[in-house]
Amino acid sequence: MKERTKSKIKDIARDLIKLYSQRKQEKGFSYSPDSFMQHELEASFIYEDTPDQLKATQDAKADMESDRPMDRLVCGDVGFGKTEVAIRAAFKAVTDNKQVAVLVPTTVLAYQHFQTFSERLKDFPCKVDYLSRARSAKDVSRIVKELADGKINILIGTHKIIGKSIKFKDLGLLIIDEEQKFGVSVKEKLRQIKVNVDTLTMTATPIPRTLQFSLMGAVIFLSFRLRLPTVIPFRQRYIPLMKISLRKRLILK
Repeated sequence: MKERTKSKIKDIARDLIKLYSQRKQEKGFSYSPDSFMQHELEASFIYEDTPDQLKATQDAKADMESDRPMDRLVCGDVGFGKTEVAIRAAFKAVTDNKQVAVLVPTTVLAYQHFQTFSERLKDFPCKVDYLSRARSAKDVSRIVKELADGKINILIGTHKIIGKSIKFKDLGLLIIDEEQKFGVSVKEKLRQIKVNVDTLTMTATPIPRTLQFSLMGAVIFLSFRLRLPTVIPFRQRYIPLMKISLRKRLILK
């Protein structure tokens, strides 16, 4: 069992090295400069961009406009505006007739992102859908067909979106949220389908392998240091156990 595990790890490492080597040599798709719709989308953001958010957006779009496949990691706490950067990158891909896959770890997060993306893109010609175990068999069949026909521009989902039945007509951008919650083989499967796909990874706690890749230059790392002005910072307090009811303790918090 131990030897078999070691052998499997070596196989995965070998495949990863091969994949990243191919990505360095492959020529990616060069996206067009920002369209008027892109400017409208960014101007419609109800908050003022933080400097980190603005830099991340500009850098991601610059990577997409280059002829090299993007590998960018955005690191920041909850409420720092990572999702807005992802929405802007996704819409840039859609305006050039490319499809976007958003990989998330949980069913709840898939639906949450579906609502957020749909709300931000409701005034633009962009169809967003989501796939998870919460969808009915009828919905899954419809999504699979529309995705293959290119009618769905952005598909958000759990590991179901890397299933054998899922076929993208023209995948251009892969967004991975909470990447620390996925196994190596799961994250790389979509990139193996299309080696030169642009990749934007978002996390609050990057795993050592991803950090190592950033130090090696295989992944470009960007950290968010400033939260959006409307986000209230949380404070963790340790209250000693006292003989009071749970209700009173919650009120004190």
